[in-house]
Amino acid sequence: MATIISTMTTEIRTISIQTIQGDGLQSPQAGHVVRTRGVVTGATRKGFFIQDPEAETTDTASCGLFVFSYEHRPAIGTMVEAEGRIVDFIRDEGDRPTTELGLQVLRELGRGPAIEAFWLTAANLPTDTMLLADMLNSLEGMLVGIHADATFIAPSNPFGDYVLAPADTGDEGRSVNGGVVVDPANPERWFPSFRIIDYAVAPQVNVGARLRQPITGPLNYRGGSYQIAVQGPIQVAPADVAVARTTLRPDGAAVTVMTLNGFNLDVRIEDPALAQDPRRDVDDDVGDGRFRSLARAVVEQARGPDIIALQEIQDNDGAEISTVVDATQTYEELIDEIRRRQGPTYAWVDIAPHVDADGGQPGGNIRNGFLYNPARVTLADDSVVLLGKDDAAYEGSRKPLAARFVVRASGAMLTVVNVHLASKRHQHSIFAPRHPGFDPKLATRMRQAEIVRALLIELAGRNQDYYVTGDFNDFEFSDTLAAMAGDESINLVLSLPPNERYDYNHRGKLEALMHGLVSRRQVEQGRAEYAILHGNELIGVKAGDLGSKPTDHAYVIARLQADSSE
Repeated sequence: MATIISTMTTEIRTISIQTIQGDGLQSPQAGHVVRTRGVVTGATRKGFFIQDPEAETTDTASCGLFVFSYEHRPAIGTMVEAEGRIVDFIRDEGDRPTTELGLQVLRELGRGPAIEAFWLTAANLPTDTMLLADMLNSLEGMLVGIHADATFIAPSNPFGDYVLAPADTGDEGRSVNGGVVVDPANPERWFPSFRIIDYAVAPQVNVGARLRQPITGPLNYRGGSYQIAVQGPIQVAPADVAVARTTLRPDGAAVTVMTLNGFNLDVRIEDPALAQDPRRDVDDDVGDGRFRSLARAVVEQARGPDIIALQEIQDNDGAEISTVVDATQTYEELIDEIRRRQGPTYAWVDIAPHVDADGGQPGGNIRNGFLYNPARVTLADDSVVLLGKDDAAYEGSRKPLAARFVVRASGAMLTVVNVHLASKRHQHSIFAPRHPGFDPKLATRMRQAEIVRALLIELAGRNQDYYVTGDFNDFEFSDTLAAMAGDESINLVLSLPPNERYDYNHRGKLEALMHGLVSRRQVEQGRAEYAILHGNELIGVKAGDLGSKPTDHAYVIARLQADSSE
């Protein structure tokens, strides 16, 4: 436990701590017990930051330092003398270290001199990731700021996180709501972000909101990225987000197919004793209204599509660790909610995974599934199959679900393949000391894509219509999509204007992770239309609200004039 001493005068040498990027994973002072003096500039739940008011800023060394202490939070602006052991803390294997002082003795020395913030702007943030990493490394722990009139480019989340495009960010690559669409030439571009630890003063914001007053705080490295620790409250000019509704309607042989990510949807309030991580895995999707919100999306936004391709549907007992894999109750709850809103009475189909065999939340047994309107389409006999179930690429990963639907009005057939490819979650941060930005799952997704393509080659060779949709976990310009499309298929995302090609918001970058692949013949004959129903990826939630957002993706819909003549 640290000892705190109040005093007004002391003589102590100031110490600037230098952290090293690249292969040098330890600072020169790591392991040493030191005394240092600085002005308190901010705090997190685990400690506070101090900055040397006399040191000169350099391109390689920071004059700020994080002091690890759960017990003490000196007031911002206080000059303190801190004594403790220097450590290079690494939270996750392979991540960069952060230099910290483990507090042993703290002396408060009265009010310190004012610290001038370094202002982050689009003009002074390098686009080159190596230069950016060097710059932010030199500012770590120091007071930085963002000027007023910056745009919020990510919706607020349950953890009090925000992402901003500085006011001098250009209009190129911006969506109509002010968001930033991912740049194929620089997909890992970094934008300044901040966290407010006091949820009571953390506002709910949508993409397009504006910062009314400047913000400042120490630059903190956490979660594989840099983030400003802001104390709050902040002043925001709010933005409204219009919920998109489709103009694509079924007609005769033309069917509509909606893509909907269930976001670990289940009917169970998990027993904490049966969940692997009760803090994250226990939720109430029914009580939080998520089934109602998804049903409204089906009826009001997608206008009762003929087929719904679902991802992340969990079993009947959700994230409880058990042998249950059946998801009947989850499907029936969603179907009942849709019917209560005068939507179609859907039937459902899936092939349940083996226990904990397909990844996702432990115990949840997520899978892909279909809802379909039996008044409009039926399932062809023995047509529902899992692809790649015996291939190593799909070991521990969701298997694509393929089904052949027959359009009642015409007898035409359409094969729909519902995918959820390997996640990008394990991709290295662009600030990682080794192999920054490396995606260890890319080769897996490529192989998964090739397995799906084998079916598409077969269908195209017989002039049979198909539609591949779902969560591809990769961009329209990626090697993954190129591998799946080959020469036989066209990605309908490419039919949209560039500033509309997104369904997901990742740290302020709008990305297309859902796609719609059809045969080249379907496109050439004008029998495929596509739209993204924006909304969910732009609307924020209150800090601390873990359950009410229906999904983290936009909804996708396609209108396909089925032919399937051989």
